[in-house]
Amino acid sequence: MRSSHSLERLSVDFSDAHAVADAGLLLPATLAGRLRLKELLDEHVDLGRAPGAASPGVKALTLVYSALAGGDCIDDAAALRAGATAAVLGGELRAPSTLGTFLRSFTFGHARQLDAVSRRLLARAWGAGAGPGGAPFTIDLDSTICETYGLQKHGGSKFTYAQVRGYHPLLAVAAGTGEVLHARLRGGPAHTTRGAARFIAETITRLRGAGATGEITLRADAGFYNRKVVRACRRKDVRFSITMKLHKGLPASFDALSEEEWTPIPYFIPGAAVAEIAYTPFGREGFPVRLIVRRVPPTPGSQLALFASFSYHAFICDRAGETLALEADHRRHAEIENAIRDLKYGVGLNHLPSGRFAANAAWLALQVVAHNLGIWVNRLGLREAPLRMKTLRQRYLTLPGRLTRGSGYRRLALPLAWPWKEQFLAALTRLRALPLLA
Repeated sequence: MRSSHSLERLSVDFSDAHAVADAGLLLPATLAGRLRLKELLDEHVDLGRAPGAASPGVKALTLVYSALAGGDCIDDAAALRAGATAAVLGGELRAPSTLGTFLRSFTFGHARQLDAVSRRLLARAWGAGAGPGGAPFTIDLDSTICETYGLQKHGGSKFTYAQVRGYHPLLAVAAGTGEVLHARLRGGPAHTTRGAARFIAETITRLRGAGATGEITLRADAGFYNRKVVRACRRKDVRFSITMKLHKGLPASFDALSEEEWTPIPYFIPGAAVAEIAYTPFGREGFPVRLIVRRVPPTPGSQLALFASFSYHAFICDRAGETLALEADHRRHAEIENAIRDLKYGVGLNHLPSGRFAANAAWLALQVVAHNLGIWVNRLGLREAPLRMKTLRQRYLTLPGRLTRGSGYRRLALPLAWPWKEQFLAALTRLRALPLLA
């Protein structure tokens, strides 16, 4: 019998009111409940008399759960309202039209109210066991381009430094875990360091308030090589490791170093080596720092090979430790790109849906909440190696299920032979055992 015949005889209808398309959202919904996320939203988000002011907690959580399920625009939230998904999420869900009105009701000041929510939520999650406590902690600072199309996006219709239209948000990410510690939406033409010093100060304040008591280090690329950024770190007693811009005289200084001053390192390009010199950046107002430089031989036949013996990559820092260890650690700053990718393609930051700047600022804040909930489900519940959002969603969040009732209780039936069922059940048990915060 040909398979096409059997498929043609398969009857299809949309008739099951008990089906749950994304039953695994039970995990982040359980964690959100233990952290009292809805109550935080209702407490801090006050839109005044705006049309979308009512029930901010329900509306914001609908957008968060939609992002965790893979939705990257407002209309995708409609999928959550099919079948019995609302019962799995433990509350009501709102229609996309209502959610659009909700987002458009935000001003930029209201979007800052969501900053207060994310700050309190971080403290609660870390208090539940996800935080670093007194261990050393590293922040990766970066900005990214969220490309837009057309001329109707307020703040996003002008060209960025990358010569595309879009927004240029600032992000502070926890090294190793990928948690987004702080985020701030900016217009496309904003310079990389615009508002960075204040942003760093706010980030450190929220980390200390959340219970991080150990030494904090900030890593950043050359876009943040700036006097104000370094001063902000020093004021907050934070160590820094920042890629520097090579002004005209520095390559000659590196060329003048003797061969004995260079230490070979394992690197994907053979012949790479590292050296350190004393340096005082930012002219007369500067202060001595450690300048660590990596030299890399050019690829044979490349244009660089015609003009120079080596390319140089340098950074300044005020950290203690061996040169080779600090250089290797600084290179790990590149891991922030994994978190940025997860924000854009794991949740919905790649699409900023509104023409209003403040609505998009609120959208960014809610995508950060969704992203962090996914990470905390992994850390507090699954306790596996860090999973990318796509993997977390595929294995645990988009489980199909069916909700049934009987003898006074409800039962969520999930696939019998699901490969990760034991991990799912163990995670649910752990999350339900977390203390219910007041």
